[in-house]
Amino acid sequence: MKLSDFDYHLPKELIAKYPAQPRDSCRLMVLDRKDKTIEHRIFRDVIDYLKPGDTLVLNNTKVIPARLIGKKEKTNANIEVFLLRPIEDNIWEALIKNVRRLKKNQKIIISDDFYVEFLSKDDEKAIVKIHSKDIKSDLEKYGHIPLPPYIEREDEEKDKDYYQTVFAEKEGSVASPTAGLHFTKELLEK
Repeated sequence: MKLSDFDYHLPKELIAKYPAQPRDSCRLMVLDRKDKTIEHRIFRDVIDYLKPGDTLVLNNTKVIPARLIGKKEKTNANIEVFLLRPIEDNIWEALIKNVRRLKKNQKIIISDDFYVEFLSKDDEKAIVKIHSKDIKSDLEKYGHIPLPPYIEREDEEKDKDYYQTVFAEKEGSVASPTAGLHFTKELLEK
């Protein structure tokens, strides 16, 4: 079996640009392996398939605005830094488009008092140092919520809520746990 066996064409007009509102009104496809049937339902009907004793695992991480759009020092060229995880206080692992064009210690200016310094790279990831008086505050002010890659639009202010689960608590995720986005507080109570 090859991974390409799972490729299929999905017309762009069928890709939702925004999450369903209310969250639990999106579609739910139910595959019954025993009967080999397919049902099309609404997500809030998921409770019809849960039984006493079933375990529901919730990813309670909160998405941080980890996409930074800045300008390369000297050239002023636009560049995007996608923060992945902190290694220590202000040193982060990141993805940077066109990273091969950066020189060691080159600055990526986000604002007058907030910049990212490129330290090194390996095959896929970069190591950067964040220069900020308050990283959390600056990420909130200048950062962008990373949208799933198949959503071809710029993020908007409301995405900071749309792409969080209703049970998000602990900050640190750089991608939305999309499987949990359709739960509402009311649905979880049921």
